[in-house]
Amino acid sequence: MALPERMTAITVTAPGGPEVLAPAELPLPVPQPDEVLIRVAAAGVNRPDIQQRKGLYPPPPGASPLLGLEAAGEVVEAGALAAPWSQGDRVTALCNGGAYAEYCAVPAAQCLPWPAGFDAVKAAALPEALFTVWANLFRAGRLRAGESALVHGGSSGIGTTAIQLGRARGATMYATAGSAEKCAACLRLGAAAAIDYHTQDFVAEILRLTADRGVDVVLDIVGAPYMAKNLRILARDGRLVLIAFQGGSKVEKFDFLPVMTRRLTITGSTMRPRTTAEKGTIAGELEAEVWPLLSSGTIAPMIHATFRLADVSAAHRLMEAGTHIGKIVLTL
Repeated sequence: MALPERMTAITVTAPGGPEVLAPAELPLPVPQPDEVLIRVAAAGVNRPDIQQRKGLYPPPPGASPLLGLEAAGEVVEAGALAAPWSQGDRVTALCNGGAYAEYCAVPAAQCLPWPAGFDAVKAAALPEALFTVWANLFRAGRLRAGESALVHGGSSGIGTTAIQLGRARGATMYATAGSAEKCAACLRLGAAAAIDYHTQDFVAEILRLTADRGVDVVLDIVGAPYMAKNLRILARDGRLVLIAFQGGSKVEKFDFLPVMTRRLTITGSTMRPRTTAEKGTIAGELEAEVWPLLSSGTIAPMIHATFRLADVSAAHRLMEAGTHIGKIVLTL
């Protein structure tokens, strides 16, 4: 069946609020030899999409200017170097951009098969959270069975993924969240304790829960306001992993003495600027270590809401409101 020459995609008419998102008719992407062209069935909504819409997170050189960092669908064209994928394969992909569209070109190395029993919505909810959690909590943070971790923003897509995967791999997981409902969700997913940061002091609670030892890893999305507090709750040889700066990135008058005296590690990373080879390595590790847990039902993405692609502005408003628990997904 011949492919159309044009497709519907969501464009940003000007930096601004959700109202600047508008559908447009654009030419289909042309996949490179090491890429596949996916007919998108569902696409995840993520906070970097919000930042890019506002003009605060430009795509890296060579990436699609369209929004969207994860998609699930069917391969309709495969480049000569896109093995092992071929036409008709159902894949979920970590995109460099462009998922808010009917078709999206993605490096083959950044694709994974749908886990057993998954539909497009569940498959589309996987890549951004799993690539991020695997690279940061387990690779950079070196979380191991028998250790403990605190995940800030435990009810987010990344948080719900980190709680489940950490627990499945034998770690004790704690979380912070912004309401009783969100804390309850974290507990249902396997957190040993969930702390409402509006009403509780997470430092005091973690020290109480761990008999003053602290946790081995903190996965942080807040940044500057939490820096000293995060170090206070790290056990000796603990690791602080930064993946976002929702509260700002600059700290003044900071005391690094605890880093030396307790042999702490401070690290962090972003996913989008990594090379295809780096992302492909992570994809291979996920398929070996995490895909069996998904296919067996041991862990699963938590879907809060789905929206049609045409209703993308409403999806962004929900994301910015911060009331969701788990993932927001667009359907095509």
